[in-house]
Amino acid sequence: MNDYINRYKRQYKNALKTYENLEKTKEEINFKLKSNPVCSHLHKDLRSVNLDIKITLNEIEHIESHIHQCEP
Repeated sequence: MNDYINRYKRQYKNALKTYENLEKTKEEINFKLKSNPVCSHLHKDLRSVNLDIKITLNEIEHIESHIHQCEP
Protein backbone atom coordinates (compact mmCIF):
# COMPACT_ATOMS: atom_id res chain seq x y z
CA MET A 1 0.00 0.00 0.00
CA ASN A 2 2.88 2.32 0.79
CA ASP A 3 4.22 1.80 -2.74
CA TYR A 4 0.94 3.08 -4.16
CA ILE A 5 1.03 6.18 -2.00
CA ASN A 6 4.62 6.92 -3.00
CA ARG A 7 3.79 6.41 -6.67
CA TYR A 8 0.79 8.73 -6.45
CA LYS A 9 2.84 11.34 -4.62
CA ARG A 10 5.50 11.21 -7.36
CA GLN A 11 2.81 11.53 -10.01
CA TYR A 12 1.29 14.44 -8.09
CA LYS A 13 4.65 16.20 -7.88
CA ASN A 14 5.25 15.70 -11.61
CA ALA A 15 1.76 16.93 -12.47
CA LEU A 16 2.31 20.07 -10.41
CA LYS A 17 5.59 20.75 -12.24
CA THR A 18 3.81 20.25 -15.55
CA TYR A 19 1.06 22.63 -14.46
CA GLU A 20 3.61 25.29 -13.47
CA ASN A 21 5.40 24.96 -16.81
CA LEU A 22 2.13 25.22 -18.71
CA GLU A 23 1.18 28.35 -16.77
CA LYS A 24 4.53 29.92 -17.68
CA THR A 25 3.98 29.04 -21.32
CA LYS A 26 0.51 30.54 -21.17
CA GLU A 27 1.91 33.77 -19.72
CA GLU A 28 4.51 33.95 -22.51
CA ILE A 29 1.86 33.45 -25.18
CA ASN A 30 -0.39 36.09 -23.61
CA PHE A 31 2.55 38.49 -23.53
CA LYS A 32 3.24 37.88 -27.23
CA LEU A 33 -0.46 38.32 -28.02
CA LYS A 34 -0.37 41.83 -26.56
CA SER A 35 2.04 42.90 -29.28
CA ASN A 36 0.38 40.83 -32.02
CA PRO A 37 -3.28 40.23 -31.10
CA VAL A 38 -4.32 38.80 -34.48
CA CYS A 39 -1.67 36.09 -34.82
CA SER A 40 -3.52 32.86 -35.51
CA HIS A 41 -0.56 30.69 -34.50
CA LEU A 42 -0.45 32.27 -31.06
CA HIS A 43 -4.18 31.78 -30.61
CA LYS A 44 -3.84 28.15 -31.64
CA ASP A 45 -0.97 27.69 -29.19
CA LEU A 46 -3.00 29.35 -26.44
CA ARG A 47 -5.96 27.02 -27.04
CA SER A 48 -3.63 24.05 -26.93
CA VAL A 49 -1.98 25.18 -23.71
CA ASN A 50 -5.35 25.89 -22.10
CA LEU A 51 -6.49 22.39 -23.00
CA ASP A 52 -3.29 20.90 -21.57
CA ILE A 53 -3.81 22.90 -18.38
CA LYS A 54 -7.35 21.59 -18.04
CA ILE A 55 -6.17 18.00 -18.58
CA THR A 56 -3.36 18.43 -16.05
CA LEU A 57 -5.73 19.86 -13.45
CA ASN A 58 -8.02 16.86 -13.94
CA GLU A 59 -5.05 14.54 -13.47
CA ILE A 60 -4.08 16.36 -10.28
CA GLU A 61 -7.61 16.04 -8.94
CA HIS A 62 -7.67 12.34 -9.83
CA ILE A 63 -4.32 11.72 -8.12
CA GLU A 64 -5.45 13.63 -5.02
CA SER A 65 -8.50 11.39 -4.72
CA HIS A 66 -6.29 8.28 -4.91
CA ILE A 67 -3.90 9.67 -2.30
CA HIS A 68 -6.80 10.36 0.09
CA GLN A 69 -8.17 6.85 -0.44
CA CYS A 70 -4.80 5.19 0.22
CA GLU A 71 -3.78 7.19 3.27
CA PRO A 72 -4.83 5.75 6.61
